[in-house]
Amino acid sequence: MHPIHRNGRPSSSSSSSSSSSSSSSSSSSSSSSSSSSSSSSSSSSSSSSSSSSSSSSSSSSSSSSSSSSSPSCSQPCLPKRIILMRHAESQGNLDTAAYTTTPDNKIPLTEQGLAQAQLAGAQLRRVISADNDSNHPEWRVCFYVSPYERTRSTLSQIGRSFSRTRVIGVREECRIREQDFGNFQVQERMTAIKQTREKFGRFFYRFPEGESAADVYDRVSSFLESLWRDIDMNRLRHNPCHDLNLVIVSHGLTSRVFLMKWFKWSVEQFEHLNNFGNCEFRVMQLGAGGEYSLAVHHTEEELTEWGLSPEMIADQKWRARSGKGWTDRCPWYLDSFFDKLADSDDTDNDDVWHETNDKVQQSN
Repeated sequence: MHPIHRNGRPSSSSSSSSSSSSSSSSSSSSSSSSSSSSSSSSSSSSSSSSSSSSSSSSSSSSSSSSSSSSPSCSQPCLPKRIILMRHAESQGNLDTAAYTTTPDNKIPLTEQGLAQAQLAGAQLRRVISADNDSNHPEWRVCFYVSPYERTRSTLSQIGRSFSRTRVIGVREECRIREQDFGNFQVQERMTAIKQTREKFGRFFYRFPEGESAADVYDRVSSFLESLWRDIDMNRLRHNPCHDLNLVIVSHGLTSRVFLMKWFKWSVEQFEHLNNFGNCEFRVMQLGAGGEYSLAVHHTEEELTEWGLSPEMIADQKWRARSGKGWTDRCPWYLDSFFDKLADSDDTDNDDVWHETNDKVQQSN
């Protein structure tokens, strides 16, 4: 398990232990005062009282030790996996004319989509339970789902692979809904609009009466903050003895934006990402150093197929096996913002200054 310690806040077990210690101390002080006021009592009585106090102290110590050794159900832990899944095949994927008569949020799954979702549920369970052996058989799953019909139906079919004891919660989350493309979509008009989007850029282009990917980024960022609060405050009521898996059933672009935000990918890197297939999922799993990575579960070939550059893949591999401070090992993170960045303060920058000064003078 991976306990969270934010802002120096102690875990609940140490708070409990401290409270118990304080109570014991107060009790001891009270006993001492009582003993002092009854000095006229016989020595055998005093001896008996002392023995009783010692026994009580020993019992309190034993209780405190037992309390701190057992895991606290209120102590938050990092999920072992965060899994992003796109919905199964919908009528809109099969025929875009469906959007002209049916609101986007009410587009249903196809028969093929229902079968896809059932199969995906079985695959998902295998991934979650794969590395759990007889020594650590306990795991739990919590779902977050977009309110759209196609995502809710996908989740319903996925649920066939999980028992009630494994699912600790489900939450409908509006902020992970599909990108808004407007209201009813006229097919010819949408074809022209999407062609314009390819010229303008997929991230910043805003659909008339709808959203841009940048707008989706803002609400996904807000959702991430809430997600961390759910974990940090243990709103999921998760037992830290169990491996926790969060599954987010959403949409293609929303899931790519989620990854972009999480891994701090640039807009340019986002533009090269390929969409998820129906019911495809990406597994972000904790690495040895406490960082989430796509490279723990997925192969380099898969990451390349999804549109990650060699530098992005190298970063995922490093996250899978190392700890914090990832920017020190990712040259692209700094080099994409600066033309020339000195390796240290000892580097002589006079040549750079003179070169720049000459260019300024020539332009004047």
